[in-house]
Amino acid sequence: MSDSHNDTQSVRKTMNGAEALVQSLVREGVDVVFAYPGGASMPMHQALSHEPSIRTILPRHEQGGAFAAEGYGRVTGKVGVCMSTSGPGATNMITPIADAFLDSVPMVAITAQVGSGLIGSSAFQETDVFGMTSPIVKHSYLVTKLEDIPRIIKEAFYIARTGRPGPVVIDIPKNFQEGVFEPDFDAPMDLPGYKPELPLPVDKLDAVLPLLQAAKRPAIYAGGGVVIAEAADQLRELAERLQIPVATTLMGIGAMPEDHPLSVRWLGMHGAVYANYTVNEADVVLAIGARFDDRVTGAVKTFCEHARIIHIDYDAAELNKNKKVEMAIRADAGSALRYLNTKLEAQGCAVKEYAVENRPEWFSLIEQWKKDYPLSYETREHEIAPQSVIEELYRQMNGQDAIICTGVGQHQMFAAQFYRFNKPRRLSTSGGLGSMGYGLPAAMGAHVAYPDLPVINIDGDGSFLMNVQELGTIRTEHMPIKCIIIDNQHLGMVVQWEDLKYDSHRANTFLADPTEKYDPTHHTPEVLYPNYPVLCEGFGIKCERVVEPAELAPAIARMLASKDAYVLDVMVPHDVHVLPMIPGGMCYKDVVLERIAGDGKGRKASDLGKEIPSAL
Repeated sequence: MSDSHNDTQSVRKTMNGAEALVQSLVREGVDVVFAYPGGASMPMHQALSHEPSIRTILPRHEQGGAFAAEGYGRVTGKVGVCMSTSGPGATNMITPIADAFLDSVPMVAITAQVGSGLIGSSAFQETDVFGMTSPIVKHSYLVTKLEDIPRIIKEAFYIARTGRPGPVVIDIPKNFQEGVFEPDFDAPMDLPGYKPELPLPVDKLDAVLPLLQAAKRPAIYAGGGVVIAEAADQLRELAERLQIPVATTLMGIGAMPEDHPLSVRWLGMHGAVYANYTVNEADVVLAIGARFDDRVTGAVKTFCEHARIIHIDYDAAELNKNKKVEMAIRADAGSALRYLNTKLEAQGCAVKEYAVENRPEWFSLIEQWKKDYPLSYETREHEIAPQSVIEELYRQMNGQDAIICTGVGQHQMFAAQFYRFNKPRRLSTSGGLGSMGYGLPAAMGAHVAYPDLPVINIDGDGSFLMNVQELGTIRTEHMPIKCIIIDNQHLGMVVQWEDLKYDSHRANTFLADPTEKYDPTHHTPEVLYPNYPVLCEGFGIKCERVVEPAELAPAIARMLASKDAYVLDVMVPHDVHVLPMIPGGMCYKDVVLERIAGDGKGRKASDLGKEIPSAL
């Protein structure tokens, strides 16, 4: 903080609540707030307008602003901040708040409230934000005393970023924003019972290494907790010291470089066959910073059925919640991994280069799985395979550091499958809640956090349309965000399930005009809705439609070369499935590898005469 700022504060000791709020944000190091104004929040916006150290970005919808704050928090690990007025402004932020809660993203959502004397009277734009959000926040506040504002801000940021991160809501009645007082910015926090610093359970961790060292088929299952703990380097070091293959969850992508020979990419419903087999056929599994989510485990009973499981997680509530394990250890992932590496170093267990000979039987089998069951797709004449779009983007990026954001749907899975991530916090996607509309506003937050990195939003036509209004924000804030719309004119993931479960009967999953005759091989502009090139032109953003495979590479090159925001509307067939796929509630051996055209059924490995070799 500058000396001039301190001098100003020493002279001016009294201020209103909104000004005290903003100065508290300054003291927390906040550099950007995504805020949409309204009658109840006007005092806070007036105060923000006079604070040069904070960039206030006006989204075009409160959901977009909150997703942007979440995107900022997800790629930085710092607290993202969003703000709304009362009533509908606050309720519009509920989905991003829930999203941040399920994915453990640090965020502070500040909502304006009607005057304290009107609370409970059903006043204009009054909603019980405190009550509505209580199940989906780490903590929440309703300001009931003007003098509490600086302390509450300090506590909210501390809670949001420490321990297992998450969203905190602060609801501030308008009269407390306007009330004048002499703030105490050094007031002590009052958080009885909240102790985010964990003692390291050395005795329990000491018992981990003998299990891992004695294993014949060890595997590491790493989740988003490793990313949150900034422990990617420690994870890689442990894997290299003990020569253990690593699978990540979707939230853990990048915790292990995906081009590392010990990486088996990510596991779960649409994860690589070799990732699912590596973890499920291991004899000892170290699960760290992961929560045994149903999209990873499938049938919980058969997940890692024959393995001795060690589960390390910060949150005690996650231990033995979904899967009973042999050894449950509450610890910070980073501290635990550092301790294990230190112990191994003391034992003379050095970091080793990968070689099949290090674990000949286990590594030979994994290499065979990788060779026989790579992530792949079919190509058709005159149609662009959606997976090829991601592959071509990755090829043209040529190893350049970038942040990829996605919406939710088939395109999300294709992006995770066919773009390789070698750093944590380079994929920003909605995992636990699966929120369509996340990608475009999250890209805004990612760009603000890292203005010198390319930020590319890979989206579906359905997901993109849910927050398309943020093109207005991108244009007015001069954000050079690139967007690729994987456009199949359908809600692709739901269509896939219709094919698998309902004999391909379409029930409100076609996004174009149902009275028009639609031929997916001839993308007639007048039939396609919306017409994205025209829509984007209305926002002042360049957009081009890509139809033929030969057009794809030059179009991506033009997009990447542009210094301005750019949208590619890439037309793809609607009947492509995300494969491999483990149907919900099934086990890894039930993986579907191919689709039978026309009858809506999937082919399992056994149907194809391709029994996957097993270690069991």
